[in-house]
Amino acid sequence: MRQGITDAVKHLLIINVIVFIGMLTIGSNNEPFMSWFALHFPKNELFQPWQILTHMFMHGNLMHILFNMFALWMFGTAVEQIFGWKKFIIFYLLCGFGAALIQIAFLYFQFNSGLQTLVESGISQLDIFNLLAEGKYNTAWQSILGDDFLSFISAYNSTMVGASGAIFGVLVAFGMLFPESKLMLIFLPIPIKAKYFISGIIALDLFSAITGNSIFSPSNTAYMAHVGGALTGFLLMYFWKKNESDKYRWN
Repeated sequence: MRQGITDAVKHLLIINVIVFIGMLTIGSNNEPFMSWFALHFPKNELFQPWQILTHMFMHGNLMHILFNMFALWMFGTAVEQIFGWKKFIIFYLLCGFGAALIQIAFLYFQFNSGLQTLVESGISQLDIFNLLAEGKYNTAWQSILGDDFLSFISAYNSTMVGASGAIFGVLVAFGMLFPESKLMLIFLPIPIKAKYFISGIIALDLFSAITGNSIFSPSNTAYMAHVGGALTGFLLMYFWKKNESDKYRWN
């Protein structure tokens, strides 16, 4: 593959950097960008439909955007050279959407489980949402929900930003297109084939999402978004490859 940067990747990098600079320079404490463009839980009054798209171009801090943009350049360039820029953009956005939807579904499971328990204990659902909308909660909820209290509150107040979900889809595409390529972590300089390296990262994220134990990433990482982006990328690659095979067979 030729070196350098491809058109779609270049423009995605530029958009992400512009949005990040805007977030730092307009308003204060990342506002109003976070309220407007980060992806909020749909039950939260701050949620807006466009956030399913805009959150992909938001980042929480400098290290967040640096790691994501480095991965986008490193893996996205190779994938775009195979796909072409139009197909790559479609693939990238669909993986981002898939990541958002699976993360939201995971949050719904956490939230609705707690909500049902509270309602069954005799607390009015309207009162629950009124308090949550004010950024408050009843201390009695803690004793009722026990260990599920924090996941219930954090699900409602969750905000998701970053290109990671879409990039995990790109990682899967890279692994399927170049499975024998050798990759290695900075802190583990051992060459590992892409098909094993990328599968291992996804497995670790799935473990972290299910258990709540963070291994390499910050504890506030949206692990299910990573898994969702990877799953979407795999499904797209599978069906696109199948359709191309069917077309070749019939022609």
